[in-house]
Amino acid sequence: MPELVFFCGTMDCGKSTLALQIEHNRSARGLQGMIFSRDDRAGEGKLSSRLGLVTDAVEVGDGQDLYGYLVDHLSQGGRADYVIADEAQFLAPEQIDQLARVVDDLSLDVYAFGITTDFRSKLFPGSQRLVELADRVEVLQVEALCWCGARATHNARTIGGVMVVEGAQVVVGDVTHAPDEVGYEVLCRRHHRRRMTAATARAAALSPDVLPMTSA
Repeated sequence: MPELVFFCGTMDCGKSTLALQIEHNRSARGLQGMIFSRDDRAGEGKLSSRLGLVTDAVEVGDGQDLYGYLVDHLSQGGRADYVIADEAQFLAPEQIDQLARVVDDLSLDVYAFGITTDFRSKLFPGSQRLVELADRVEVLQVEALCWCGARATHNARTIGGVMVVEGAQVVVGDVTHAPDEVGYEVLCRRHHRRRMTAATARAAALSPDVLPMTSA
């Protein structure tokens, strides 16, 4: 049976990489997918990962009917064997409803990828609707790490390395950025509550140098 599956996690945990892997595996078997994305780091109409992989996608606009887009595509002789929706947290709840309708009425699998909460630890409306409607919610097992080495569970917005807790919910940025730009950092809950980023805590990112060494 077709499913609506929501793959979620913090920033920097491999969501887009998995989306690209799913697309690769299915296209290698002769299947064709419809890929939706919004506000990708690589620019409009792209699905990219931090590993440097990128593919073309349909840029989703405000108010766009995703179900209607697919019906038009199929009616004009196009093919779609499955659907991938990356950066799904940026979709409107109504667009998530449309993806669920794609599963139910068009019998296509839909794989949605996104982060669940914003920099204030509040659910994105699109992610909330996915949690409500998805047949399965899969939390990605590739753990992003806080600067302290603990599992990162929260997304922090930073300016100059300092965590900020006010502003628009959606501001495009990345975990790699110039010091004076708006950026993002993944933190454990403890340090998110304390607003302690790597810069403000004067801590370096976890590296192999801090791993315990034992002699043979």
